[in-house]
Amino acid sequence: MSNTITVLYFAAARERVGLPREPLELPSGARVADVLRLLATRHPALAPLLPHLRVAVNQEFSGAETEVPAGAELALIPPVAGGSGGLFRVVDRPLRLEEVVEAVSGEAYGGLVTFSGSVRNQTRGRRVLRLEYEAYPPMAEKKLAEIGAEVAGKFNGTRLAIVHRVGTLKPGELAVVIAAAAPHRKEAFLGCEHAIERLKQDVPIWKKEFFEDGEVWVGLGP
Repeated sequence: MSNTITVLYFAAARERVGLPREPLELPSGARVADVLRLLATRHPALAPLLPHLRVAVNQEFSGAETEVPAGAELALIPPVAGGSGGLFRVVDRPLRLEEVVEAVSGEAYGGLVTFSGSVRNQTRGRRVLRLEYEAYPPMAEKKLAEIGAEVAGKFNGTRLAIVHRVGTLKPGELAVVIAAAAPHRKEAFLGCEHAIERLKQDVPIWKKEFFEDGEVWVGLGP
């Protein structure tokens, strides 16, 4: 017996394959490792990238021995570029810091810390012309919400909100806004810092930097 799954490609993986998604026939009982072997054969240009990727099955990171169920959505997740108030969004519009501040503010929260991440005009001495952000939105928003739950659990009920932008951004434009609110300032500071670090680790959002003399997906090198 066989089953059909949908494979999703993002960022550098999408460029290597030339498709954002495709169906794939698998034998019954196939595991993630089997899928990767099939994809390496089908798309030779993808093979060198596979050791650098993580795999998500139905929006959950999965290991090589995880069985892939029929009808599953399997995403290849490149290294990501690098949030409970209830506002965790990936959007394709300009950002406002006020939207995350409003999401976490309240009379019981005496400390409120914000972070605004904007596009720099240079990286390691190279002038940046623009960035292009790409995301796997359903999973990204789910992971942002999980970070929000982590922050609430670790830092005395701290409330968190994160909005991240995708699309083409020029130097000076906001890529992400974060707000953390807590009864006391210490937890708000710690919660905001924790959110920034976790965002860089597990949230499937990627950025590609464009320079005068080339371009690169951040996290994969030149």
